[in-house]
Amino acid sequence: MADYYDLLEVSRDADSDTLKRAYRRLARQFHPDINKDPGAEERFKEIGRAYEVLGDPQTRARYDQFGEAGLGGASGMPDMGDMGGFADLFETFFSGFGGATASSGRSQRRGPQQGDDLRYDLTIEFNQAVFGEEREIKIPHLETCGNCRGTGAKTGSGPAACNTCGGAGQVRRATRTPFGSFTQVAECPNCGGTGQVIADPCGSCGGQGVKQVRKKLRINIPAGVDTGTRLRVSGEGNAGLRGGPSGDLYVFLKVKNHPRLRREGLNIFSEVTVSYLQSILGDIIEVDTVDGPEKLEIPMGTQPNALLTLENKGIPKLGNPVARGNQCITVNVSLPKRLSTEERTLLEELARHYSARGPQHHHHKSGLFSQLFGQK
Repeated sequence: MADYYDLLEVSRDADSDTLKRAYRRLARQFHPDINKDPGAEERFKEIGRAYEVLGDPQTRARYDQFGEAGLGGASGMPDMGDMGGFADLFETFFSGFGGATASSGRSQRRGPQQGDDLRYDLTIEFNQAVFGEEREIKIPHLETCGNCRGTGAKTGSGPAACNTCGGAGQVRRATRTPFGSFTQVAECPNCGGTGQVIADPCGSCGGQGVKQVRKKLRINIPAGVDTGTRLRVSGEGNAGLRGGPSGDLYVFLKVKNHPRLRREGLNIFSEVTVSYLQSILGDIIEVDTVDGPEKLEIPMGTQPNALLTLENKGIPKLGNPVARGNQCITVNVSLPKRLSTEERTLLEELARHYSARGPQHHHHKSGLFSQLFGQK
């Protein structure tokens, strides 16, 4: 027996997706309904067996360790008791195997099909996420062809029954095994399961019934969105086939960072630096907020790394923009590295004054204290 990895033309460390892609490609190449070359049918059986074994982690592990002997059975043929293994293979590739499964698959393909959903990634500014806005975007998507109205046929003509499957949308093939014969039912490769072909295709869409266009859309970004927020725009995905409804457009948002503000949930965090004089005496300063410059009171005796709050200056709650978080401001105190002669003299006098009067009088503001700290 040939090595199963060689049959599927993959390496021994190939993952499940690589195995599936290899099987799909080779099954399409050697399927007897498509490939009439001598030996194609036998090769098709071999790659089906190889994928059935390697596609299952347990049987693959036994095969890797013991080879064909580890799979059981002298003949090396698969267990076809309920044909579940091959059913999985054919459903993977042909979207249907026998009975109701094939019937439902055919009706889905021949009837209207909903269009695919689309994803659009949009980057917005920090303040746009806070307050929301209306944005115009351009998306490429499939729209129903206006010339043929989605039929795919040139005006005055229409679809014809597929000669390969006789309009059934499926092809059948009997296969003999040591356990008896069984019938494989697969989607017709000529018409794609629709049962119809376009003899005279529309020149505008090439017989597809849909065509790619770039469309301008205006979308509403609500207040309070954040990175990862997903907006759904109904009906703006790809057009459906054979009269099916269009899919939806999903807009995924990414919010840029602000140079001075940081968001955590509904609250905004920032920092401000004040002088040691402002920290001791207090002050009223101006700080940046999402609403613009705002007044912030620095209370007398504010300590380094103190956290001050501006209420209702945070992020609006998504869906309820009236409710807002707060802005929390960390106060950094800047201490001078150099003093002028006058400042040093005043500070030394103040230090001697405090030392002489004792700590019980430190709350009194002396004339020297006023002289030093009277101007901030």
